[in-house]
Amino acid sequence: MNLGPIQPIGAGTPRGYAPQAPTPGKIPPKLYRIGEVVSYAGVGRQTIHNYTTMGLLHESSWSPGGHRLYDESVFHRLAVITEMKAANKSLRDIQEHFARLDGLEEDSSSQAGQIDISM
Repeated sequence: MNLGPIQPIGAGTPRGYAPQAPTPGKIPPKLYRIGEVVSYAGVGRQTIHNYTTMGLLHESSWSPGGHRLYDESVFHRLAVITEMKAANKSLRDIQEHFARLDGLEEDSSSQAGQIDISM
């Protein structure tokens, strides 16, 4: 089977072609499958699974095929975990850190609509 001569990438692309500018509006957040998190963060798939099970990482949603999806915050959390482990913090210490952090975020979001009238 002869497919003919190999064309260089971009051959046949009209001159003056430019990608279209994105339309204004809200850009949807990027969700990452576990394989993407593994390749970008440099940690193992089992590590991501363990951290998720321990509550250190949170899935943002699930794909229709049943894959865990993580938002961009997973990379910051992995960096914090790495820093804390380098400082000889135990996984229990790291869990407690994130529990406090997550609790503060939940408290502030639930209290955002409440007005404190106590003096």
